[in-house]
Amino acid sequence: EVQLVESGGGLVQPGGSLRLSCLARGLSLSTHDVSWVRHPPGKGLEWVAAIDYVPNITRYAGDVLGRFTMSRDNAKNAVYLQMNNLKPQDTAVYSCALGTEWPPQTRGRGTQVTVSS
Repeated sequence: EVQLVESGGGLVQPGGSLRLSCLARGLSLSTHDVSWVRHPPGKGLEWVAAIDYVPNITRYAGDVLGRFTMSRDNAKNAVYLQMNNLKPQDTAVYSCALGTEWPPQTRGRGTQVTVSS
């Protein structure tokens, strides 16, 4: 069974930072493109970022470009999302997903990120 497990969310003030982790079980992330998506309260699912497995090219949604950085560690079978200069509009449940198809077919349950003063 494939499982994607996210962690690292929490409550942070505007301008703060968080680092989200996504650990995979049941498959190797090193042979998959991986995405981060988010579900803001009262809104639909949004694509945030993606990383290709060859050659690890990253892509970002316009409103997070320059603030978020996605990376992978194949030895740990994990991907990460470093989020800096967080804004209240970044508040959402963040999930990692296999591939870059839309909507994503396989994703984790997510981790809550709340940006508030």
